[in-house]
Amino acid sequence: MLKLGFKFGFFMVASAPILLGLAFRTYFGGGDANSRFSILFLVLSLVVSVIMAFSGVFSSLLHYMLPRKRPSEGVVVEEEEEDAIVSKNNSTSTSSSSAAASSVKKHRIGRFVAESTVNSNSLISNNHGIVERDVPIMALGHSNPSDIDEDLHSRQLAVYGRETMRRLFASNVLISGIQGLGAEIAKNLILAGVKSVMLHDEGNVELWDLSSNFVFSEDDVGKNRALVAVQKLQELNNAVVVHTLTTKLAKEQLADFQAVVFTDISLEKAIEFNDYCHNHQPPIAFIKTEARGLFGSVFCDFGPEFTVFDVDGEDPHTGIIASISNDNPALVSCVDDERLEFQDGDLVVFSEVHGMTELNDGKPRKIKNARAYSFTLEEDTTGFGTYEKGGIVTQVKQPKVLNFKPLREALNDPGDFLFSDFSKFDRPPLLHLAFQALDKFVSESGCFPIPGSEEDAQNLISIASNINEKLGDGRLEDINPKLLRHFAFGAKAALNPMAAMFGGIVGQEVVKACSGKFHPLFQFFYFDSVESLPTEPLQSSDLKPLNSRYDAQISVFGSKLQKKLEDSKVFLVGSGALGCELLKNLALMGVSCSNHGKLTVTDDDVIEKSNLSRQFLFRDWNIGQAKSIVAASAAASINPRLNVEALQNRVGPETENVFDDTFWENLSVVINALDNVNARLYVDQRCLYFQKALLESGTLGAKCNTQVVIPHLTENYGASRDPPEKQAPMCTVHSFPHNIDHCLTWARSEFEGLLEKTPAEVNAYLSKPSEYVTTMRNAGDAQARDTLERVLECLDRETCETFQDCIGWARLKFEDYFSNRVKQLIYTFPEDATTTAILRAEAFGIPIPDWVRNTKKVAEAVEKVEVSEFQPKKDAKIVTDDEANNLTPQSIDDAQVINELYIKLEHCREKLPPGFRMKPIQFEKDDDTNYHMDLIAGLANMRARNYSIPEVDKLKAKFIAGRIIPAIATTTAMATGLVCLELYKVLDGGHKLEDYRNTFANLALPLFSMAEPVPPKVIKHRDMSWTIWDRWILRGNPTLRELIQWVKDKGLKAYSISFESCLLYNTMFPRHQDRMDRKMVDLVREVAGAELPPYRRHFDVVVACEDEEENDIDIPLVSIYFR
Repeated sequence: MLKLGFKFGFFMVASAPILLGLAFRTYFGGGDANSRFSILFLVLSLVVSVIMAFSGVFSSLLHYMLPRKRPSEGVVVEEEEEDAIVSKNNSTSTSSSSAAASSVKKHRIGRFVAESTVNSNSLISNNHGIVERDVPIMALGHSNPSDIDEDLHSRQLAVYGRETMRRLFASNVLISGIQGLGAEIAKNLILAGVKSVMLHDEGNVELWDLSSNFVFSEDDVGKNRALVAVQKLQELNNAVVVHTLTTKLAKEQLADFQAVVFTDISLEKAIEFNDYCHNHQPPIAFIKTEARGLFGSVFCDFGPEFTVFDVDGEDPHTGIIASISNDNPALVSCVDDERLEFQDGDLVVFSEVHGMTELNDGKPRKIKNARAYSFTLEEDTTGFGTYEKGGIVTQVKQPKVLNFKPLREALNDPGDFLFSDFSKFDRPPLLHLAFQALDKFVSESGCFPIPGSEEDAQNLISIASNINEKLGDGRLEDINPKLLRHFAFGAKAALNPMAAMFGGIVGQEVVKACSGKFHPLFQFFYFDSVESLPTEPLQSSDLKPLNSRYDAQISVFGSKLQKKLEDSKVFLVGSGALGCELLKNLALMGVSCSNHGKLTVTDDDVIEKSNLSRQFLFRDWNIGQAKSIVAASAAASINPRLNVEALQNRVGPETENVFDDTFWENLSVVINALDNVNARLYVDQRCLYFQKALLESGTLGAKCNTQVVIPHLTENYGASRDPPEKQAPMCTVHSFPHNIDHCLTWARSEFEGLLEKTPAEVNAYLSKPSEYVTTMRNAGDAQARDTLERVLECLDRETCETFQDCIGWARLKFEDYFSNRVKQLIYTFPEDATTTAILRAEAFGIPIPDWVRNTKKVAEAVEKVEVSEFQPKKDAKIVTDDEANNLTPQSIDDAQVINELYIKLEHCREKLPPGFRMKPIQFEKDDDTNYHMDLIAGLANMRARNYSIPEVDKLKAKFIAGRIIPAIATTTAMATGLVCLELYKVLDGGHKLEDYRNTFANLALPLFSMAEPVPPKVIKHRDMSWTIWDRWILRGNPTLRELIQWVKDKGLKAYSISFESCLLYNTMFPRHQDRMDRKMVDLVREVAGAELPPYRRHFDVVVACEDEEENDIDIPLVSIYFR
């Protein structure tokens, strides 16, 4: 710990010249006054860095000199002698939740030391709730992993963590069979960053392969698959060694790998190889997988005893204790502001408990009777001390040992299958039989069944029947010949959506095998999507090959559906991770690949380094280029026939001139590849309006979901919403944080206030002073007053003229943040107070001198700053609840203060140099050269020290403060495969509701949950019925009278008509009768003041109606066409 402390300290000191160097370049590199505002930001980073550095070294020395704790004491933080000042009135075990919460919060503040030193025990590992045993994972072998490129793998690190990534970096993987499925698995593992991938294939590329393999082209036909694939796969990640084997594989060669995957192997050979892997020491993870037409299978064997270190990948759950009873068993109650997520049987550890300190020993304890805010502890606490206050309970994640059976045994005793679709509950055992029958068919005939061959299909069905009869008591009552017939017809084909889906699943299983992260698939998984087949019966002639790159797909779906795919007009919104995968899939499927088809892709984003670990169509030389253009070009290289247009427009109300009525009306389907809900909702509304099918998908780490939206058949995307993400109240964030998330939220808020919002307000004032102040006067509230005070601080009270002034400002800001504010809270409130406050800060920038590179001189400059002794404010007002954060109008006092502030601002403005402006800095998390995260991480960790909260490193801070969405390639691949299986159904048309599937999946568990979409709500009136999908259309440029009569003809009376927020007609206003013979388009233009540009051919009105009994009837939107 001492060494770590010194390393941390000296690292922070060493970073100071870098910060100052950047500032130096900003000033002396040609920047004008407008660019110099960022300098103070660097100075603040420097001051925080230096102070943290010295406090880190000091705490390390302190830790080294103090007595060491015994191992049994775990990671429990030893408390200072504070108990003596704790009121005895709070010592009962039945204290209220709010009092307990207050105790925890005040206890945290009470630990603050004026010198801002850090307790070494607060530097707890991010995974402190995960117990790991020192056991081997496969053949990790000699592991000296290289440093992790955090910029490249940031999203993946948010899912796996550093330890899992290091294990991946030490793993060698063999993939045998480089058809479509093998290439997908290889892609995902290379992007994940394993040490090496061996591509094994003895066969040559066939035209048949081009339906599923994105690395092959027509020029590659006849060449060895592995040799063709290696170059393009290597481009995905130069840090991974990709090599090939094109000769026969011997089982002894498997010893060089930690995991082996076979995609095209006979059952006999698979059993031989699996026996070797299972018995090897250490065991070698063995995976056998196949994707045959619309059917797929996976078998996993990770050895006799495989340890899973982290079963689900979720952070350990925690709770703040409110009370603990002296009972047997003890009842533990927690504060009621957050529901507990514990389950019966969980192990938990306690820390920071006052009174009942026996629980602070770090020993995991089992719980039961888990409830929303309480649980029972399986322990007798009658002899323990009486609970007084405080305490945090943290879940302890236990390793799990799995005993895999070898393939030889598992074939006859498969155990429980992993289900994906409970409407096909009997399907896995049947497919278990079908794949064995297919293997025997191939071994006997030397080839796969011919697509469309009834003879081959019957032969396979006969083989399956014979195998089934030999199963004795385990035989199936019905082997479903119809399903086996579909299976035989498509068995030779490799389809891209199936390859993508299973490539994601199997790629994730390899990661699990190499790292022990997440629960493996145990042991068989079978899947089919026969409902994707065309609704019209297929004839054998429909399935015959056409000497086309789509022959494999034609052998399953027929040439008619292939034509529909090629002629389709598709709108793909987004070309990030999901978009890249979808573009690849669409190109391989032949979507929009005829002269009549067109694929439009749009994305307004540019490529960043962090994209490269998932968005596989991009390379490092594409950084800074437009995503849509690069992705479209890469997709066209996969299939030159792809008719694709790349746009850089955001899809929203502001681009309805680009994506106009004609554009939407001509589409066949819309596919979303977005990463935010608001954009999804907008696209959903456009699809609803123009009655277009929408395919939706999203990912979050190892989780993903897909949704299919079909006009008039399913509910739309916006019909159901996820509950909003729970956010901590701002009073908690700004006053009494109790976790690092609160500290980082506060730090980012301060960053934006210091460097973005306040400078923007200053510039707004300086640009138009009188108009700005008039606006504030008209507002006349406390918020306007607060804004003006912050502007005045920048231009007057906190102005800087020399670099020493700048250092002084930064030092005083540090004193304010991490000393005075906390002392004020302690002074204002007693130990049992529960109220909080909102604190704000601003900043100002100034040029720097040339001596700033000298850290010693900077430290000397800091020492010159006079820090006034803290004087508590007796009349300080602290906000007591989150609702009180909203500033209420105080017109009389505030109006007077605003006038006074305006006078002062005018005096300050007169002193400023001509053209002076500040430079607002927008937070950018992915650029390590801008030091944004250095400042935020420093602010958050110093605040964490104030409150005795465990600190985090810069990467973890980046995840939280940057609100980074965890993402991995495997989940994305699987999600897009599922989407494209639904695309077959959408473009075929005529499918029933029960044919479609919405899916939720979690590859970490693994869990697959498929269900039919929900139908839309139906509204009925007389013999009419409609849903949200309906839009009543009235053509012919009608008058108001004609519109009312048109509604009357439907048995309804229109009593109100409006356009957007403007009322065009209402029976309550007699003058509106004068409008009866006017054209509706004229009323919209003149009364509503609407502009109807040339690309608009219609507008929409809301008509409020009632029936004969004066009951309101909600009718659809009415679209009036005037052109």
